[in-house]
Amino acid sequence: MSTAASTFPRRDAHRRIVSARDLAAIGLAGAVAGAVVLVLLDGLFALLGLGAFGRVNGWLAVVLPVMVFVEEFRAWRGVRGRAAVALVAAALGAAAGLLVAGLAGALPGDLPRPVPGALGAATLALCYSLVWYYGIRAAGGQADDRAGS
Repeated sequence: MSTAASTFPRRDAHRRIVSARDLAAIGLAGAVAGAVVLVLLDGLFALLGLGAFGRVNGWLAVVLPVMVFVEEFRAWRGVRGRAAVALVAAALGAAAGLLVAGLAGALPGDLPRPVPGALGAATLALCYSLVWYYGIRAAGGQADDRAGS
């Protein structure tokens, strides 16, 4: 059985994620997992009397997707424009995430503090992954190009 077919996300010989769907899915999964961990830790701290529940910043859920994106950035070593693509993707992702978090925070009713931040983190991860995936390829990187040699 081939390890390439059985792993997620699928990667090429240069350790680059090979599909936009895989990159977006791993980014969103990381944001959701990060949010769940934050809520569990926040609940544990509240039970221990170390603070009130719902006070953690949901934006911390972006930590796991950022780790994936840094690894993806490193895998494209040698491709011109990768820093520019990463900056544009980060700026657009942050703007979209802030917009979603702001809209979620402005909804009627009181959402717990982690919710708008976690929604913003998930939006940032999704936006970044799509802009990065298509942007790095438009900048001249190919799945089987000279980079990483």
